Amino acid sequence: MASSIHPTAIIDPSARIGSDVEIGPYSIIGADVEIGDGCWIQHHVTILGPTKIGKNNRFFAYGSIGQQSQDLKYNAEPTYLEIGDDNTFREFCTVNRATSPGEKTIVGSHNHFLAYCHIAHDCIVGNHCIFSNNGTLAGHVTVEDHVILGGLTAVHQFCRVGRHSFTGGCSKIVQDIPPFTTVDGNPARARGLNETGLKRHGCTEAQIKAIYSAYRSLYRKGLNTSQAIEEIRSKPMTAEVEVFVTFIETAKRGFVSAGKNNAD
Repeated sequence: MASSIHPTAIIDPSARIGSDVEIGPYSIIGADVEIGDGCWIQHHVTILGPTKIGKNNRFFAYGSIGQQSQDLKYNAEPTYLEIGDDNTFREFCTVNRATSPGEKTIVGSHNHFLAYCHIAHDCIVGNHCIFSNNGTLAGHVTVEDHVILGGLTAVHQFCRVGRHSFTGGCSKIVQDIPPFTTVDGNPARARGLNETGLKRHGCTEAQIKAIYSAYRSLYRKGLNTSQAIEEIRSKPMTAEVEVFVTFIETAKRGFVSAGKNNAD
């Protein structure tokens, strides 16, 4: 199906536009941009390259996608942005390319980024995530699958946000967030398991109970990290618990500590 490009849009001759793409008024598509089939780009959207965008993505007004890194070390080298399929970027979202030559910022598929979200240079965002309004990632942040960032959450550079985790609104993230947990605060503290999210994604009561047992070892028994890992690994482990403990073992910035209202 032929694409629909508004006459006021500016498209660089080197840009590659797929089929059934709609590009609205006053949008700018720069050099070395590839846009997959079925994408919808509203008015006043800027997409610069080198950027590769998959299929069926939706970009709302005033987004700025593929701009150069804001890292002061960046010196106009060729760096990249890759975006998967079926993502939604609401108004004023910004996504930057990587900093070092040949490196990539990567956004997966089936994500929903609400207004004013920012994904900085060299970030990796997984699949099926939701960033509420003003969710902000500094550089080199990794966000795993099925994460929900509450509104105005800010994540410090080089942090990791584990799968199926949830942050409360206005949270300040300065250390890694273990998978399956809920965190909140400034700085953020662990408040419990994201039990609602786990149930919505099909986890059984037995799976959730096993994760909670590992969570208690880490946060509720007064053990240090090595002792907690030893206790967790001394028992039969489900796949989810293996994910949880491996994440803790590989944390380079440490991980969020327990909050005062970390209910049993």
